[in-house]
Amino acid sequence: MAKVELKQPIVQAIADDVKDAASVVLVDYRGLTVAQDTELRKQLREAGIIYKVCKNTMMKRAFEGTDLAALDEHLEGPSAIAVSKDDATAPARILCKFAKDAKALELKAGVVEGTVYDSAALNELAKIPSREELLSKLLGSLQSPITNLARVLNQIAEQGGAANCTPASSDAPAEEAAEAPAE
Repeated sequence: MAKVELKQPIVQAIADDVKDAASVVLVDYRGLTVAQDTELRKQLREAGIIYKVCKNTMMKRAFEGTDLAALDEHLEGPSAIAVSKDDATAPARILCKFAKDAKALELKAGVVEGTVYDSAALNELAKIPSREELLSKLLGSLQSPITNLARVLNQIAEQGGAANCTPASSDAPAEEAAEAPAE
């Protein structure tokens, strides 16, 4: 069996992982302790992100003919990829946050929804809240006026509601005129 035949399944596995990915981030993991690497993998796995250490030549072959081919120039030294199929900012957000404590972790570059970003741009991208956080904020801002209206209506009901209010009816003067004695 030729070496190429042995490598083809690996290249295909990488290609399958990055196919239809919302984002792919390349990192240099040199210098991470085993404990740090384990914790990083755990955080990425919990977020539904695929994280693999792969040979650069295998990644180059898997990236051929895709938007990810732009990452070829960053495939130097040990590299790992973090792939997200759903949340485009999740890999950058988790890796940047982790890199603040683990100085050895270095973001190289990434492709997010077809656009190539360098490490500085990935750090900026990481500041974008997750989809869930954005939806939560949107829901909170939509609920706020409804909650305030409900609070006001509840206060009106507690104060006796419309029973304490005098109705402004156009019939009231006519009734008073009917009750007045005729001269």
